[in-house]
Amino acid sequence: MHLFHRDLGGAGRPPLVILHGILGSSRNWQTAGRDLAERYHVFALDLRNHGASPHAEEMSFGIMAQDLRDWLDGHGLSRVTLLGHSLGGKVAMLFACRHPERVERLVIVDIAPKAYHWAGRRGEFAAMLGLDLGPLRSRGEAEKLLEAQVPDWAMRKFFVTNLERTPEGRWQWQIDLPAIAAALAELEKNPLGPGDRFAGPVRVITGERSPYVQPADRPAILGHFPAAKFTVIADSGHNPHMDAREKFMLAIFED
Repeated sequence: MHLFHRDLGGAGRPPLVILHGILGSSRNWQTAGRDLAERYHVFALDLRNHGASPHAEEMSFGIMAQDLRDWLDGHGLSRVTLLGHSLGGKVAMLFACRHPERVERLVIVDIAPKAYHWAGRRGEFAAMLGLDLGPLRSRGEAEKLLEAQVPDWAMRKFFVTNLERTPEGRWQWQIDLPAIAAALAELEKNPLGPGDRFAGPVRVITGERSPYVQPADRPAILGHFPAAKFTVIADSGHNPHMDAREKFMLAIFED
């Protein structure tokens, strides 16, 4: 598995690798990544079945952590700062615990080491899988067709960024939507076992308005990451790197 990546600048500086969330891609991190390039050499990866990376039926946390290890080995990076958001945060947590010698510092963005049940997400996947792409003329038209089952306009816009035109001018999903949907129950699970632990520096960044990480989750986080420090960003939801980018950067750089 040769993951696609974007080099967002900062050559010669310490390496930082970004892992995006479910249905996202490295493209979502271009603006924040270029800000991070003031201090790091920033690489944003596409996880398997996402963005421009290859598709595969198997999709588990262990497999994705191995994809990351293979990518690091292939690019001669022995030790990096690792930043993971949402699904990418789960992969990053597992990788840091299993390969602590490869992680200089871990940044976890709005996710906790616990199981999630995304009931609403299942409906969204069903809506996307049911979209008839044959007669589709634009992403805007796709948004309208999804409106009944995906009422949040921001989510609709986010989902349709995964549509691309073929050379013949037809629309298709760039992501492997069936494979991700099939793996959803696996991806909802806690990626960590009781013995997983990373003793290095960890920054946990959460959005004040996001339900993904609650104060009650902190003991579990500290159980796996005893050196973790927490930053809650006001007026931010699940995507603090977009909702409050300046505060997000301060939280990363303050260490």
